[in-house]
Amino acid sequence: MLKVFALLTLLASSAVQAQTTLQSDLPLKYLELVHADAEARPLVIFLHGYGSNEADLIGMKFQLPAQYNYLSVQAPLALGEGRFQWFRKKGEGAYNGETDDLKVSGQKLRDFIAQAAQKYHTTPSKVYLIGFSQGAMMTYEVGLRPPVAVGGIAALSGRLLPVLKAELKAGQPPLPLSIFIGHGTADDPVPYKNGTAANTQLQKLGYKPQFHAYPGVGHSISAAELRDLNGWLQQLNP
Repeated sequence: MLKVFALLTLLASSAVQAQTTLQSDLPLKYLELVHADAEARPLVIFLHGYGSNEADLIGMKFQLPAQYNYLSVQAPLALGEGRFQWFRKKGEGAYNGETDDLKVSGQKLRDFIAQAAQKYHTTPSKVYLIGFSQGAMMTYEVGLRPPVAVGGIAALSGRLLPVLKAELKAGQPPLPLSIFIGHGTADDPVPYKNGTAANTQLQKLGYKPQFHAYPGVGHSISAAELRDLNGWLQQLNP
């Protein structure tokens, strides 16, 4: 499911690509598009989808707030040349995750977030995960489990995995977490109903997700979704 979005391809110019080199000093490999100063800025971390890589989402940066720093990480499990995944699928058809993979990838991502926050002079409360598809599932996996790891998550075309849904219990106070959910109504690989189901369950748990439906959009990120993401991030750090 390697996604190369036409819009993002246009945004990721050759000049930008020349500025990005795969970094390996943190628990996960990553690309960085950051300010040269050491000012304490909010930090976005992009999480790509199944079969993609760290270069897939980095072009979104140019449609999002300029005052942020941006990183895009490479999932830890290799599928082939330039193709990676966060977890292996369990069963045919159902997009469930192998529990051991989720635990290992989740912990690596938590370690990455903590060390990246320190490196880029910010705090975890000013770190925001933006994930697409399988990456969106990882934003839920890390963001909704205590202890608090980030200040917000944006789940694009994702779902709450069954192993996490079973452990989210009503009656417990919600974590201090801002949540953005975006989903195209024509999505086939991860149907739209998964986005609405996540929104409903999170509301029952006391969260207040900002939910956006994109009529006619399939398993991709639209220009309208980028505008909404920009607005969400601007509200978090005006």
